[in-house]
Amino acid sequence: MSPPKPGGKPEHTPAPNFIEERIRRDLQDGGAPVTRFPPEPNGYLHIGHAKSICLNFGLAQTFGGRCSLRFDDTNPEKESEEFIHAIKEDVAWLGFTWDAECYASDYFEQLYQWAEYLVEHGLAYVDSLPADRLREYRGTLTTPGKPSPDRDRPAVESLDLLRRMKAGEFAEGSYVLRAKIDMTHPNINMRDPTLYRILNTPHPRTGARWRLYPSYDFAHGQSDAIEGVTHSLCTLEFEDHRLLYDWLLDHLPVPSRPRQFEFSRLQLEHTVTSKRKLNQLVVDGVVDGWDDPRMPTISGMRRRGYPAAAIRDFCKRIGVTKKFHTIEMSLLENCVRRELEHSAPRAMAVRNPIMVRIRNWPQGESLELDIPWRADTSAVQGDQSRKVRFSSRLWIDGDDFMQDPPPKYHRLAPGGSVRLKYAFIIDCEEVITDEQGKVVELVCRYDPATRSGQDASGRKVRGAIQWAPEDAIPITARNYERLYLDAKAETKNPDSLTSESLLAEPALADMPGGQNLQLERMGFYRKDEDSSEDRVLLNRTVTLRDSWGKKQQVV
Repeated sequence: MSPPKPGGKPEHTPAPNFIEERIRRDLQDGGAPVTRFPPEPNGYLHIGHAKSICLNFGLAQTFGGRCSLRFDDTNPEKESEEFIHAIKEDVAWLGFTWDAECYASDYFEQLYQWAEYLVEHGLAYVDSLPADRLREYRGTLTTPGKPSPDRDRPAVESLDLLRRMKAGEFAEGSYVLRAKIDMTHPNINMRDPTLYRILNTPHPRTGARWRLYPSYDFAHGQSDAIEGVTHSLCTLEFEDHRLLYDWLLDHLPVPSRPRQFEFSRLQLEHTVTSKRKLNQLVVDGVVDGWDDPRMPTISGMRRRGYPAAAIRDFCKRIGVTKKFHTIEMSLLENCVRRELEHSAPRAMAVRNPIMVRIRNWPQGESLELDIPWRADTSAVQGDQSRKVRFSSRLWIDGDDFMQDPPPKYHRLAPGGSVRLKYAFIIDCEEVITDEQGKVVELVCRYDPATRSGQDASGRKVRGAIQWAPEDAIPITARNYERLYLDAKAETKNPDSLTSESLLAEPALADMPGGQNLQLERMGFYRKDEDSSEDRVLLNRTVTLRDSWGKKQQVV
C-alpha cells in the first residue's frame, strides 16, 4: 500500500541579503539579472554547493531573471561525465531548472582567440620557466616577485610559440602563457598569472582536440561575459581574484561586462566540505561511496532521507553574508525534522521484540485495523491509511516492558495496563520466562470496549505503546551519526554507522525505495533503494529530537 503524498510546511522567508539589495539597486532602470551556478565536474556536490545553488537560482527566480548551469571543465585530468551527470541530478533534485546548460569547453576556441589578442597587444607572453622556478620568481605575500627572463619576449615570438603549444608540439610543463601585469603588485594573483598550460590529456567532451587548456581565472570571467552574466557570485576565497577578473575583462573585447560579488562559504560543524578530503574518505573506504548517507554530499543527504525542501529552508535560514562562521549541525537537522514532521507518514516497529498472547481473543480470528499514515489526518481511507492485522498474537518493544518497574512507570508491567496504539487497552496477567530468566512471552487480556476511535468505556491508562502484528516483517535499520566526533572535523567517529534488526508492519515492504517515514518513538527514516522483497533496509535520517548534544555532554 502506498503512503499518502507529502504535505509539508511553508519554508522560512528571510530578510533580503546584501546581494539582493545590490541587484535591486542595479535594476532600478529595468532589466533582469543573469546568474549562473558554475561547478567544476571533479566530484559530487556537497552542502556548501547547495547554498550557492539556492542563491543563484533563487535570485533569478526572485527578480524574473535567468540562471544557467555552467560546468567549469578546464581541467580534464580530474573531470568526468560521471560527475557531470551527478551534478545535474543534484541541482534538479533540489528543485531548480536551469535556463541553459553551458560548458567552459564550449568557449575554448573563443578563449584561445582572446589569448592571441593579449599576446598581440603586449599583454601576455609565453614563459619557459619550470613550475618550481615560476613559483620562486613570483615572490611571497611579503616580498615582491621578479620578472621572468622571458617577460620581454617579442610578441611575434610568443605568438608563434603559443600556436605551436596549441598544435601539440611541446611537452607538458615546457611552456605556459602568462599575463603581463605587475610582478611587484601587492596582490600576488596579479603577478603575471598563468593563463594557459599544456596538458596532454583527452577532455571528456572535446576529446584530443586540445592540448592547451585555460586556467580557471582566464576562463571564468570570460565565460560570464559570453553568457551575459550580470552578477557573478563567488565565495570569499575568490575575493583576491577579483582584481584579475576585472583586469581581463577590461583588456579584452568581451561582449558584456559582468561584476563579481563574494559571500561567505558554508561551513558546518563535524563536517568536511573539501572535495579532496571527501574523495579521500571514498578512496580509503571510510565511507561507501560519494552517496554514503554520512557524507555531506547532496547525493548522500538525499540517500539518508534529507528532503530537498529542508535543505532549501536551511540555506535560507543561515542567510548570505560576508562574515565567516561555522554553522551548528543541529540547525540543519532541525530543518529536516520540521519538514518530515509534516510530510513523512508514520509506521510502527519494535526492537528487542517480546511476544504478547491475548488469551481472550477469539481463536483463529483477526481484525484489520485502518490506521492513518499521519497523526494529523482524520481520514482513514485509501492512500491516507494502511491495514494492520490485529490477532491473538503480536509483538511489543522490549523497552516497553519491565518486570520490576520504578515509580511513575507508564508502560507495561506485571498486573499493569497499557494502550496499544490504534487498537485496545491490554492488561498483563502472566509473564513467561526461559531458563535464564529472559522474558519470552506475555499473556494479556484485551478490553474489547476500548478500541481506539470507538472507546466509550471511560477507562483511562497513562501509557500508549507501539506494537507490530504477528505477521510483522524483519527490517534492518542503519543508524547514522556524524562522521566526526569534534566540531572541527578532525577525529573520525568509529560509531558513525551502526545497524539493528527490527520487526515492523508489513506495509513497509510495499513502500517504494526512497520513501521517507517516521517510525514512532524511534526516528525518521528513508527506505533505501537497495531494499528487496526479502530485505527491507531503512536509513535513519535523523532522530526525533537532538540527541547528539546530550551524548557530547556525557562524553
